[in-house]
Amino acid sequence: MALSDPLDEHLERMRAGDEASLRTVYRQVHPPLLRYLTVLVGPDDAEDVASEAWAEAFRDLDRFAGGADSFRGWLTTIGRMRALDHLRRRRRQPRSDVQLDDLVDRPDDTDVEALVLATLGTEAALGMVSGLPIDQAEAIMLRTVLGFDAPTAAQILGKRPGAVRSATHRGLRSLSRRLETASENFSAATRDTSAVLDAEGPR
Repeated sequence: MALSDPLDEHLERMRAGDEASLRTVYRQVHPPLLRYLTVLVGPDDAEDVASEAWAEAFRDLDRFAGGADSFRGWLTTIGRMRALDHLRRRRRQPRSDVQLDDLVDRPDDTDVEALVLATLGTEAALGMVSGLPIDQAEAIMLRTVLGFDAPTAAQILGKRPGAVRSATHRGLRSLSRRLETASENFSAATRDTSAVLDAEGPR
């Protein structure tokens, strides 16, 4: 028997007008939504787009039916549509189609995902995800940050689950390569600094 989501009860109370439950739902659902939207529209506009999504969700809340997982998916779908509208208005330049995942094949995807997930909470990591092709960036954010399964993510994106899994796989490999390169550059810089200090001697 599947365990119920503890947010389900707060969602029901929120729909009945309980402000304390509204705050609880918002505090749990908003941060991952905001990280997802940051990848789509950038940090400067993500909060505005998220506000538009919440406003639309509250406006249409009487038409929503389902539990917490369904609400997360519904709100994320609204957020994505508002983000796409925002990008159309801004006439943003197309994202680069460079496929860095072609540069490396890693044997163990579990290790790759663990490496990426360990850094996804930081602004730098979000910036790295934003640099991926948009299909990979969205798939990674929906699967690893918002925690949706492949069918739910596919429904949000209007794609097949297999395509979402494939995009996630390619994106994780790309991020792993970028993280390794950044780590190697940091280590090299540290060695160079140490060599300079050793040559100068104690002060």
